[in-house]
Amino acid sequence: MLFNSIEFAIFLPIVFVLYWFVTNKNLKLQNILLLVASYVFYGWWDWRFLSLVFVSSLVDYIIGINIEKTEKKLNRKILLFASLFVNLGFLGFFKYYNFFVDSFIDAFSFFGMQFQARTLNIVLPVGISFYTFQTLSYTLDIYKHRLKPTEDIIAFFSFVSFFPQLVAGPIERASNLLPQFTKKRKFDLLQAKDGMRQILWGLFKKIVIADNAATFVNEIFEKSDTMPGSTLFIAAILFAFQIYGDFSGYSDIAIGTARLFGFKLMRNFAFPYFSKDMAEFWRTWHISLSTWLRDYLFLPTAYWTMNKIKNPKFLSIKAEVWGYVVGISFTWFLGGLWHGAKWTFVLWGCLHGLYLVVSHITKKFRKKTLRKLKIKKKNPVLVFIQTIGTFFLVTIAWVLFRAENVGQAFSIFNTILSESFFETPNLKGKVLLSGIFIIFLVVFEYIQRKKEHALEIQKWNLIFRWSFYFFVLFIGVFFGNFNEVEFIYFQF
Repeated sequence: MLFNSIEFAIFLPIVFVLYWFVTNKNLKLQNILLLVASYVFYGWWDWRFLSLVFVSSLVDYIIGINIEKTEKKLNRKILLFASLFVNLGFLGFFKYYNFFVDSFIDAFSFFGMQFQARTLNIVLPVGISFYTFQTLSYTLDIYKHRLKPTEDIIAFFSFVSFFPQLVAGPIERASNLLPQFTKKRKFDLLQAKDGMRQILWGLFKKIVIADNAATFVNEIFEKSDTMPGSTLFIAAILFAFQIYGDFSGYSDIAIGTARLFGFKLMRNFAFPYFSKDMAEFWRTWHISLSTWLRDYLFLPTAYWTMNKIKNPKFLSIKAEVWGYVVGISFTWFLGGLWHGAKWTFVLWGCLHGLYLVVSHITKKFRKKTLRKLKIKKKNPVLVFIQTIGTFFLVTIAWVLFRAENVGQAFSIFNTILSESFFETPNLKGKVLLSGIFIIFLVVFEYIQRKKEHALEIQKWNLIFRWSFYFFVLFIGVFFGNFNEVEFIYFQF
């Protein structure tokens, strides 16, 4: 079920009314209602894959309890391995089986050998990467003694399948979301109002910014071999705002919807396109994934690398630097692969890893240079240059993310760098209108950049506030794309 669909517009009020007016006096009934609603929400797409969510939930519920009960390291490791095997096994089969088979065939063909293997007609379950990471973090935290397991099976199943964030995040930690299922919830009007504001802004970003930009972006990328560099460059910029409006819009709707039911989900976007360097970008973009990768991949890998280097310096480089480089490289290789079973995603992840490594290594040099030039860190010209530069680097990487294959991505890069970059771009009226809405988005979010979300305007004058709500609604109704376009991250 899509957030931008008629079905969801009917589904949400029904669940809301049942939740607060029928089951409100019994916490267990509320959780059962949320569990049933979540399974209906997910099963609306394809009911057959509900079995994967159920099995993943059941496995980690049982394993979590048993890890806590045993003190033997070997038994604990066996149980953890069982959880990893089941969850990553599902993820690997449905998402990566054909990718690895095709890659092996290509590798053997490159060396002049024939390798026979069959690919399968596999349908990728929506949101499998998200709920897999969510359940894995629960088991890993219990194994590391960071969390106590729950014996409330309804609460745990509801935590795994909570419908606002089930298919595209935020990827919640059990330490934040699970306790909210075990405590009685009271309706908070102010929280619900703020949730509605965030839903409105999320829908605006989805149907006005993302889906209108998608029309032009899809057309240009489909005909990329016939387009001048100027048009391709504009398409790349539009895709940067398409994926931001699409994904952060989903997160806004998810967080706002959760607030209607008395839950607080973690923030997933913090105005990332105003970042001054790549490290800041990944602290503000898809925060739930970047922190997950940091805690469960980067830090363990970095510490392991540093411990393996016996000397304080190896090849004249400090062990801490080696730890960072190896940790980031490994993390973003897997981070790219997490996004999809294509080499374009792997290269996209590796490019961001390279960005972060270069930024980390040159950090002291850049500080010294600014000090010598007597340029303050908050100098507005410097901040503007840093912000534009970071956005440009991110946009270059988005070309890899959007391209159908590596060949198309490099062809687009070559065309952008050619003389055709200076030709008049092939633009249509709707693209110009889309550009106006993007400028409005950028300006308004810059003004609101210190808020939790852009439409947090409850302190505005009453007339100005409601005028702005109706203005956003007006744009959405008259200029929004109502073709129920799927969210980009559903494919991950």
